[in-house]
Amino acid sequence: MIDFEDITYLKTGSEIQKKTYQVLTEHSILKQLNAYDPVLAGTIPLDMAIEDSDLDIICYWEDKETFIRNLKDCFGNYPGFLLKTKTISGSDTVLARFDADGFKIEVFGQDIPVCEQAAYIHMIAEDSLLQERGKIFRQRILDLKRKGHKTEP
Repeated sequence: MIDFEDITYLKTGSEIQKKTYQVLTEHSILKQLNAYDPVLAGTIPLDMAIEDSDLDIICYWEDKETFIRNLKDCFGNYPGFLLKTKTISGSDTVLARFDADGFKIEVFGQDIPVCEQAAYIHMIAEDSLLQERGKIFRQRILDLKRKGHKTEP
Protein backbone atom coordinates (compact mmCIF):
# COMPACT_ATOMS: atom_id res chain seq x y z
CA MET A 1 0.00 0.00 0.00
CA ILE A 2 1.14 3.54 -0.77
CA ASP A 3 2.11 5.84 2.09
CA PHE A 4 -0.21 8.68 1.09
CA GLU A 5 1.26 10.96 3.74
CA ASP A 6 4.61 11.13 1.87
CA ILE A 7 4.18 12.46 -1.68
CA THR A 8 7.53 11.15 -2.93
CA TYR A 9 5.64 8.25 -4.57
CA LEU A 10 4.38 10.81 -7.11
CA LYS A 11 7.93 11.33 -8.48
CA THR A 12 7.92 7.90 -10.12
CA GLY A 13 4.24 7.69 -11.03
CA SER A 14 2.27 8.62 -14.13
CA GLU A 15 2.86 11.89 -15.98
CA ILE A 16 0.08 13.69 -14.08
CA GLN A 17 1.48 12.41 -10.78
CA LYS A 18 4.95 13.70 -11.69
CA LYS A 19 3.50 17.10 -12.65
CA THR A 20 1.53 17.14 -9.40
CA TYR A 21 4.69 16.51 -7.41
CA GLN A 22 6.43 19.32 -9.27
CA VAL A 23 3.62 21.84 -8.62
CA LEU A 24 3.24 20.92 -4.96
CA THR A 25 6.98 21.18 -4.31
CA GLU A 26 7.76 24.23 -6.46
CA HIS A 27 4.96 26.19 -4.79
CA SER A 28 5.69 24.67 -1.34
CA ILE A 29 1.97 24.04 -0.98
CA LEU A 30 2.14 21.15 1.47
CA LYS A 31 4.99 22.78 3.35
CA GLN A 32 2.86 25.88 3.89
CA LEU A 33 0.05 23.66 5.18
CA ASN A 34 2.35 21.48 7.29
CA ALA A 35 0.78 22.57 10.60
CA TYR A 36 -2.50 21.03 9.42
CA ASP A 37 -1.32 17.48 8.55
CA PRO A 38 -2.01 17.92 4.81
CA VAL A 39 -2.60 14.85 2.65
CA LEU A 40 -3.15 14.82 -1.09
CA ALA A 41 -6.32 12.78 -1.57
CA GLY A 42 -8.58 11.72 -4.41
CA THR A 43 -7.94 10.61 -7.93
CA ILE A 44 -4.36 11.75 -8.48
CA PRO A 45 -2.78 9.74 -5.65
CA LEU A 46 -4.69 6.69 -6.89
CA ASP A 47 -3.63 7.36 -10.50
CA MET A 48 -7.30 7.58 -11.46
CA ALA A 49 -7.24 11.17 -12.68
CA ILE A 50 -9.20 12.22 -15.72
CA GLU A 51 -8.91 15.39 -17.77
CA ASP A 52 -10.63 17.73 -15.30
CA SER A 53 -9.31 16.25 -12.05
CA ASP A 54 -8.12 18.71 -9.46
CA LEU A 55 -5.65 18.42 -6.58
CA ASP A 56 -7.54 17.75 -3.36
CA ILE A 57 -5.60 18.43 -0.18
CA ILE A 58 -7.28 17.50 3.07
CA CYS A 59 -6.24 19.14 6.33
CA TYR A 60 -6.94 19.03 10.06
CA TRP A 61 -7.31 22.28 11.95
CA GLU A 62 -7.89 22.95 15.63
CA ASP A 63 -8.48 26.69 15.25
CA LYS A 64 -10.65 27.54 12.25
CA GLU A 65 -9.84 31.26 12.20
CA THR A 66 -6.09 30.63 12.23
CA PHE A 67 -6.50 28.10 9.40
CA ILE A 68 -8.52 30.59 7.35
CA ARG A 69 -5.97 33.34 7.95
CA ASN A 70 -3.15 30.99 6.91
CA LEU A 71 -4.97 30.01 3.70
CA LYS A 72 -5.51 33.67 2.80
CA ASP A 73 -1.90 34.60 3.61
CA CYS A 74 -0.37 31.68 1.69
CA PHE A 75 -2.68 31.36 -1.31
CA GLY A 76 -4.81 34.51 -1.46
CA ASN A 77 -2.77 35.92 -4.34
CA TYR A 78 -3.10 32.83 -6.52
CA PRO A 79 -5.41 33.06 -9.54
CA GLY A 80 -9.01 32.07 -8.85
CA PHE A 81 -8.60 32.13 -5.07
CA LEU A 82 -11.93 31.51 -3.34
CA LEU A 83 -12.54 30.65 0.30
CA LYS A 84 -15.76 29.56 1.92
CA THR A 85 -17.00 27.81 5.02
CA LYS A 86 -19.87 25.38 5.25
CA THR A 87 -21.13 22.37 7.13
CA ILE A 88 -20.48 18.98 5.53
CA SER A 89 -21.86 15.85 7.21
CA GLY A 90 -22.36 17.84 10.38
CA SER A 91 -18.76 19.12 10.50
CA ASP A 92 -17.58 22.69 10.20
CA THR A 93 -15.58 22.81 6.97
CA VAL A 94 -13.25 25.32 5.31
CA LEU A 95 -12.72 25.14 1.54
CA ALA A 96 -10.16 27.12 -0.41
CA ARG A 97 -9.75 26.91 -4.17
CA PHE A 98 -7.05 28.39 -6.39
CA ASP A 99 -5.05 27.69 -9.53
CA ALA A 100 -1.34 26.91 -9.82
CA ASP A 101 0.51 26.03 -13.03
CA GLY A 102 -2.59 24.73 -14.78
CA PHE A 103 -3.92 22.74 -11.82
CA LYS A 104 -7.07 23.53 -9.89
CA ILE A 105 -6.26 23.04 -6.22
CA GLU A 106 -8.79 22.57 -3.44
CA VAL A 107 -7.78 22.67 0.20
CA PHE A 108 -10.39 21.03 2.40
CA GLY A 109 -10.07 21.46 6.15
CA GLN A 110 -12.08 20.14 9.08
CA ASP A 111 -11.56 19.82 12.83
CA ILE A 112 -11.36 16.06 12.31
CA PRO A 113 -7.98 14.30 12.07
CA VAL A 114 -7.15 13.65 8.41
CA CYS A 115 -7.11 9.86 8.77
CA GLU A 116 -10.71 10.04 10.10
CA GLN A 117 -12.05 12.29 7.33
CA ALA A 118 -14.36 10.78 4.72
CA ALA A 119 -12.05 11.67 1.80
CA TYR A 120 -9.14 9.81 3.37
CA ILE A 121 -11.20 6.77 4.32
CA HIS A 122 -12.68 6.65 0.81
CA MET A 123 -9.22 6.88 -0.78
CA ILE A 124 -7.85 4.02 1.34
CA ALA A 125 -10.88 1.84 0.52
CA GLU A 126 -10.65 2.67 -3.19
CA ASP A 127 -6.91 1.92 -3.24
CA SER A 128 -7.56 -1.46 -1.66
CA LEU A 129 -10.24 -2.30 -4.23
CA LEU A 130 -8.08 -1.17 -7.15
CA GLN A 131 -5.15 -3.28 -5.92
CA GLU A 132 -7.37 -6.30 -5.34
CA ARG A 133 -9.31 -6.14 -8.62
CA GLY A 134 -6.48 -5.32 -11.04
CA LYS A 135 -5.99 -3.43 -14.31
CA ILE A 136 -9.24 -4.33 -16.09
CA PHE A 137 -11.30 -3.16 -13.12
CA ARG A 138 -9.23 0.06 -12.94
CA GLN A 139 -9.89 0.73 -16.63
CA ARG A 140 -13.64 0.15 -16.20
CA ILE A 141 -13.73 2.65 -13.34
CA LEU A 142 -11.79 5.20 -15.41
CA ASP A 143 -14.25 4.74 -18.29
CA LEU A 144 -17.18 5.35 -15.92
CA LYS A 145 -15.48 8.45 -14.49
CA ARG A 146 -15.02 9.86 -17.99
CA LYS A 147 -18.76 9.39 -18.51
CA GLY A 148 -19.44 11.53 -15.44
CA HIS A 149 -19.87 8.90 -12.72
CA LYS A 150 -18.41 9.54 -9.28
CA THR A 151 -16.54 6.92 -7.25
CA GLU A 152 -17.94 7.93 -3.86
CA PRO A 153 -21.30 6.14 -4.26
